[in-house]
Amino acid sequence: MLFPVREAVQKRKSVRSFDSRPLSDADRAALEQYIASVQNPFGTEVEFRLLDAEKNGLTSPVVVGADVYIAAKAAKEDRFEIGYGYSFESVCLYAASLGIGTVILAASLNRAAFEKAMDLQLGDVMPVATPVGYPAAKKTVRDTLMRKGLKADDRIAFDRLFFDGAFGTGLRPENAGAFADALEMVRWAPSATNRQPWRAVVVGNTVHFYEEKTLKDSPLGDIQKVDIGIALAHFDLTMQENGFTGKFIEADPGFALPENTEYIISYERAE
Repeated sequence: MLFPVREAVQKRKSVRSFDSRPLSDADRAALEQYIASVQNPFGTEVEFRLLDAEKNGLTSPVVVGADVYIAAKAAKEDRFEIGYGYSFESVCLYAASLGIGTVILAASLNRAAFEKAMDLQLGDVMPVATPVGYPAAKKTVRDTLMRKGLKADDRIAFDRLFFDGAFGTGLRPENAGAFADALEMVRWAPSATNRQPWRAVVVGNTVHFYEEKTLKDSPLGDIQKVDIGIALAHFDLTMQENGFTGKFIEADPGFALPENTEYIISYERAE
């Protein structure tokens, strides 16, 4: 691993207030190297760019003090959002390991300027972007109120997100075995308006992942599938850090599903 994953997850908070210091040459070079090489296990090609805010006219009404953004584009193909979210969160976690703040933005940015800077081609989409910089010592009032309004530090209980053998039987952390740490890191993944749309059922050495859909799709795709990709990055990278090997597979077990819930993918741990 290039960085300590669980430590990065714990450090990674959405930052909207930056102290206006430019990125150091070392940190900028490290970010540029990482975004040029980041991959995901779903085969989704994601192109990242480090963008100068002033040069490209990039702004967000909720961000203060940031002069650099990272944006990413991908071809709008079936379920591209999963790989896109995985790669994007990998970048945010790496940034956190360097002491660099991020916040994933979808709606609260001047999208036309970002899309122009990303040179979108026919069939491309840019669902999200993030400012990157050093967190300010004190948050703005708006930032504080937004975090409070979103209940950004609250998470749904472990046994309401994850299930033992089938939906309806809550999984307790002490019964999650090798998956316990990774699922706990899933709990702390960020999501649009903190809706935490991921659900999972553990059956032996396999975890089946689902989306509880509460937001409508947009021309940019299903933003909650981006959230699922973010959560899968937390899961997979933590499993790797803990020394386990496994792979994502299509293995829908055909469970009876709660309303507005759909199967996404499964993870199979090697024996």
